[in-house]
Amino acid sequence: MPEKRLSWGKLVTCSSEFCAEINGGAVTGCKANATCLYNEDYGDGSYSIGYFVMDVVQYDSVSGDLETKLANGSVIFGCGVKQSSNLGSSEEALDGILGFGKSNSSVISQLASSGNVNKMFAHCLDGDNGGGIFAIGHVVQPKVNSTPLIQDEPHYSANVTGIEVGTQFLNLSTNTHGMGDKRRTIIDSGTTLAYLPDAIYKPMINEIVAGQPELRLHTLHEQYTCFEYSGSVDDGFPAVTFYFENTLSLKVYPHDYLFVEEDFLCFGWQNNGLDSLSTMDTILLGDLVLSNKLVLYDLENQTIGWTEYNCSSTIKLRDEITGSVHLVGPHSIPSAGSRIARRHLLSLLVIALIHRIVS
Repeated sequence: MPEKRLSWGKLVTCSSEFCAEINGGAVTGCKANATCLYNEDYGDGSYSIGYFVMDVVQYDSVSGDLETKLANGSVIFGCGVKQSSNLGSSEEALDGILGFGKSNSSVISQLASSGNVNKMFAHCLDGDNGGGIFAIGHVVQPKVNSTPLIQDEPHYSANVTGIEVGTQFLNLSTNTHGMGDKRRTIIDSGTTLAYLPDAIYKPMINEIVAGQPELRLHTLHEQYTCFEYSGSVDDGFPAVTFYFENTLSLKVYPHDYLFVEEDFLCFGWQNNGLDSLSTMDTILLGDLVLSNKLVLYDLENQTIGWTEYNCSSTIKLRDEITGSVHLVGPHSIPSAGSRIARRHLLSLLVIALIHRIVS
């Protein structure tokens, strides 16, 4: 890749400690002053190729009730040179994706390691109006029950101990990884839909449609299971509840797991045995199930939790230094016409909070 000359920030070299960490060791063939490159593949088949830079990022720091002041921190991030699929030149192309993962290289970890923020954050995705709340720090209102994160996992993963469709529990005992009645479950707001092992997907769909024997299911766009229906979905179909360790539950209503595509209603549940996201025995829950819930990621205590919430209202955030508690409000982002067109909503929410990158 040709050498990049920047009028802002600083290129990260392939001999840097950061580059060695993300590559799992020293970079083979690294030459003096050569840039640190990345090639990131995503679960939906898209990718981004580029190089790393270090710069100062400005963000809103809560200073009072519904008030903020500018703060900043030095962060290393990727500069994309080539993007594919929905990340590139399409109607759904993004300005960028901001990583808030568990690794030391994520933005939240970098900001926390410098003492700028707590290593915890929360989001509330408004599934009705678009936009919502994103905040870094300790949420004290609403109260959120939590479940332990699975250790030594790169994703935000927790154990599901039961799945209930209406009043009927599904059988989870077919797991081939020896976990018995537990299912490893990834919580990923960067994924739009929800992906289930075949042994769970088929019984779930059968149970959901059991009360509507006249429905005719068919596949749309070679991907979505859809049907025609004119009644109230919340009256006509059951809710699906996921039970986690520590008595935490997550209820998904029909208006959450069904979306409109053309003139049909389609299931947001996908069979991961037929998708590139497949990890066979793993459940992956995207923003299909996270909408209209305040979700709290606590990396300091290694827990994740949520509660149903009005994402157009406010939350309370505590300043760990001063002990003061302040209100944080929602951020408005225009909503596209369908759930599928609003993929990566959380990424857009985060980017909306970061005003600009300055030298």
